[in-house]
Amino acid sequence: MAAIQKLLNIALPPLSLVLLSSFMIPFLIFKVLIYVRKLFQTDENGRRGAVLSLVDIREDNLVVVAEKARSLGSPDVIIIAADVSKLQDSRRFVDQTVNHFGRLDCLVNNAGIGKPSGFKDWSNASEFTSIMDVNFWGSVYGTLCAIPHLKTSRGRIVVIASALGRFPLPRFSIYSQASKAAIINYFETLRMELGCAIGITIVTPGLVKTDLGVTLIKKERIMEIIPMLSASELAESIVKSACRGDMYLTEPSWVKVLFPFKLLYPQLVDWASRLFFALSPKINNSATELKPE
Repeated sequence: MAAIQKLLNIALPPLSLVLLSSFMIPFLIFKVLIYVRKLFQTDENGRRGAVLSLVDIREDNLVVVAEKARSLGSPDVIIIAADVSKLQDSRRFVDQTVNHFGRLDCLVNNAGIGKPSGFKDWSNASEFTSIMDVNFWGSVYGTLCAIPHLKTSRGRIVVIASALGRFPLPRFSIYSQASKAAIINYFETLRMELGCAIGITIVTPGLVKTDLGVTLIKKERIMEIIPMLSASELAESIVKSACRGDMYLTEPSWVKVLFPFKLLYPQLVDWASRLFFALSPKINNSATELKPE
């Protein structure tokens, strides 16, 4: 077995370079053809009468959203109070939606909470378990309950992750590396398992002007130099991307140029990130002891 491992270590790196080079031109041609096809596709307009089921842990948060949707032309909007981090609530909102509309065509996993903080700021386990419960399990539970209905309609899942899940930064360990990276990996695996039965669009936004984004800026002033995307601009891009059947959407698109650097030059990215956030190169042993919930 050791000899086989040694052989693979020697043979696979040069072989992979040859394969990558040989696939590059055909793959680029394929990507160009896909891009041209999308240019001639008619984007679904959000004002064309989509019926909506809006879910939030607080029902009163949805009233204004529902009224806005109706004013834009939605013929039927229902609101459901549910905690998506609980399996029974997720099953209930899916069942209520299907019972009301008779079908389910698209599930948008958008629930998310978080705060900018490094490992030394975490002293209570319940602080980060709640983030994983909402950000990760809140998407997984609803998806598992919706899959049978989405298979029937050959529908689509849209999951809102984060660019931080692809390009982690200091002081966002639980939010980005844990919850958002977990979401990306889970839904990429699910896409392979489901095949063509259900489409999955994974959204990795940059800095968005939401309550969470504004809180981030207030805590990390250095982030003010990064331009923020409005929530409405992101929503419009998501609708167009999902209707085109995209596998991925990163907005703003310039954020995508960062991802290869993390893969190819991890040492450089780590050094630049520490410099950007003014982190000391010395080991910090001041972290408080983690306490159970």
